[in-house]
Order: sequence, then structure tokens, then C-alpha cells
Amino acid sequence: MPRGEYLGEFEQMVMLAVARLGGGAYGIAILEEIQSRTGAEAAVASVYAALDRLERQEYVSSKVGDPTPERGGRAKRFFALEPAGVYALRRSRSALHALWDGLELDLDGAA
Repeated sequence: MPRGEYLGEFEQMVMLAVARLGGGAYGIAILEEIQSRTGAEAAVASVYAALDRLERQEYVSSKVGDPTPERGGRAKRFFALEPAGVYALRRSRSALHALWDGLELDLDGAA
């Protein structure tokens, strides 16, 4: 696989959150899904930066929803996982499983 085609850890988390949220995947919901499932702290700007990168790679797509009164008449941008994104996630999972297969790390002396 050429260099640069592997997903980073945060990109994987963002894409998996999009997949879990289905039609309700927008920035804050994605951030909350990541935080609630992993305990990882992240800024919403980091989520949007990752989403922009993933959209340029055609791993996710977005559409603007209807404006809502709760948001002062502003619309949410919803994201969906694309087939290329599903393939990239599966490829990443497969690569990591292959690397972990049969590996036992010695934790003696680890801090």
C-alpha cells in the first residue's frame, strides 16, 4: 500500500463515530460519541479538521440539514460514511490485527 493511505487513530475514531451515529452524525455529536466511548478528550475543531480531510479523500460525505431555531436559524452539517471509507476502515483494522496476531508484550519494568 502506498505511503499516506493508512488512517490515523483519530481519523479512525471519527469515521467509526460517523458510522455509529448514522443519519445523526454532525460535529458535536461525533465529538460526544468519541468522548463517551473512549474517554479521549478532543476539540471540536479537531473533529472538523479530520472530517474535512476525510471528505477530501472521499471517505465521508456531508450535506447541510435544515436550519433549526435551537441553533439561531443555522443549519447542521451532517456526515455519512462512504464505501471508500468503509474499505479504508476495514483495511486499517486488518493491518492492525495482523500486526497484533500472536504478539504478547512484556510489561515487566514498564512505568
